[in-house]
Amino acid sequence: MPAEEVILVDEADNPLGKMEKLEAHRKALLHRAFSVFIFNSRGEMLLQRRAPGKYHSPGLWTNACCSHPRPGEDTHAAANRRLREELGFDTNLGELFAFTYRTEFDNGLTEFEFDHVFAGHYDLDVHPDPAEVSDYSYRPLDKIHDDLLASPDKYTSWFHLAFPMIIEKAMLIEKMAAIHRGSALPYQE
Repeated sequence: MPAEEVILVDEADNPLGKMEKLEAHRKALLHRAFSVFIFNSRGEMLLQRRAPGKYHSPGLWTNACCSHPRPGEDTHAAANRRLREELGFDTNLGELFAFTYRTEFDNGLTEFEFDHVFAGHYDLDVHPDPAEVSDYSYRPLDKIHDDLLASPDKYTSWFHLAFPMIIEKAMLIEKMAAIHRGSALPYQE
């Protein structure tokens, strides 16, 4: 199987080339990535615990899935592909926002990513790949928030950054939906 490659990008997410994934992480070069957040009908977020064999952050809890698009692969398509590969299901995903982060790990690798954040809804069975995911659960957002504060070392570095942005975006979406429904019109007399 050929080595997995990532797309190197500049600060505006313009492609600059490609590089073998671990080499890009050893050299701490900015590359394109994505994170997928899944919610069920009760408003709970799907978390996965990374498998012990992962090359960084093994055993830590994080969002439903995350990875890198391959050179020539659309980021949205890559997010759907990895959701199927890691958790064994498909659902409609929408991109909410993107952000850049950098995290250095004890093993000499660095995640320096332009991360596209996608979200979707799913209520059916999850079929995780044990090579990728050691556990999973849906959790209420307030419980996740409390656990992030009480036990920050149980979660991935990017989850600490993306979770508050997801919550902020979800609140904004709900406010806009309320306005659209006419239940919270901002300029009523």
